[in-house]
Amino acid sequence: MEKMKTISILKNTVQEYAWGSHTAISDLLGKPSPSDNPQAELWAGAHPKSPSLVKYGDKWISLAELIEKHPEEILGKAVAERFDNRLPYLFKVLAAAKPLSVQAHPSQKQAKHGFERENRLNVPLKAPDRNYKDDNHKPECICALTPFWALNGFRKISDIIPLLEKIGLEKEFDDLLKEPDSRGLKRFFHSIMTMDDDRKKEVIGNAVINAKIYSKEDTAFEWMIRVYNEYPADIGVLSPIFLNLICLEPGQAMFLPSGELHAYLDGVGIEVMANSDNVLRGGLTPKHIDVHELLKVVNFEERDINILSPRKISDYESVYATLADEFVLSVISVRKDMTDANFLNKSVEILLCTDGSATIRDLDENHTIPINKGTSVIVPASVDKYHIKGNATFYKASVPFKSPQ
Repeated sequence: MEKMKTISILKNTVQEYAWGSHTAISDLLGKPSPSDNPQAELWAGAHPKSPSLVKYGDKWISLAELIEKHPEEILGKAVAERFDNRLPYLFKVLAAAKPLSVQAHPSQKQAKHGFERENRLNVPLKAPDRNYKDDNHKPECICALTPFWALNGFRKISDIIPLLEKIGLEKEFDDLLKEPDSRGLKRFFHSIMTMDDDRKKEVIGNAVINAKIYSKEDTAFEWMIRVYNEYPADIGVLSPIFLNLICLEPGQAMFLPSGELHAYLDGVGIEVMANSDNVLRGGLTPKHIDVHELLKVVNFEERDINILSPRKISDYESVYATLADEFVLSVISVRKDMTDANFLNKSVEILLCTDGSATIRDLDENHTIPINKGTSVIVPASVDKYHIKGNATFYKASVPFKSPQ
């Protein structure tokens, strides 16, 4: 197989999950809309579950297979060495028409130990009660394309207590009153996650009745009702009360480090994450919930949310700064009158056009690809520089550059 020398078009997999949209991804890709089945995520990358296909000559070849055969040409020598010859990120379009599960992701150390432990116990990788599918952590960044509602991290305890009082949960938040710190938050969360079925039914029923009374007063109560309509017997109905409720405006983003309890509720966004499938769930799902393991992973510190706005690094590119080693997300906006929209490539990049049309040209190979809304391309590390011309918006995933020590 010849080396990958230039920019190539990607063919990506659409994941059909029940919470997905019937219009957002099909509209982006220019496919018939509404789609027959809900389309939740579009994956661009080399994840073993659904690797992208690369237009390679006159064939479509798995990106994972190409990277395995030519890691340094595609990833770059430094990235190949740092990440064991693997593409370190997964790039997605996420389209939520219904709430996703409340969840958290383990740290690198927790993932390594958990993966090794479940392997020793011979838990099958596809077992529904398996927590760790790989040995990697999963920091992620979500950037809104439409207004995007989400839950992220614990509210200030001083804000949680009056909300709990209004929905009639005095018994369970006694620990918070006695110990208004991370230990109290952990005990409170443990108490609601381990309620017996009768108490849970009583709590949810009373909470929703009271939420309807106060729904005009605070959007947290509105979201409780909306979540209840999807998951009427799930204790995750209470999560908008104790987790920060955020609505990202288009162009805004947020970073989710390991351990942050979160849920995406509604909207369309661009998501980039470390290449992992490790999820520990805590509600709003029929899937397996391991409370004991979740309690070990979750960060129980109250927190404010840092909304990310892109930082301009040129006339045509802006970057969302995060702490991730595996990825950096940026947005590129070009106009036809720009003559200098040239880009230096330091690693492996994936670009997705979300609006407009343009051409992208490899300046070394003099190879040009026409781009329309919904088209994505991979720029391998072997490409030193490229030029984009047209009227278009792109989102780009790449690997942060690290100077040699």
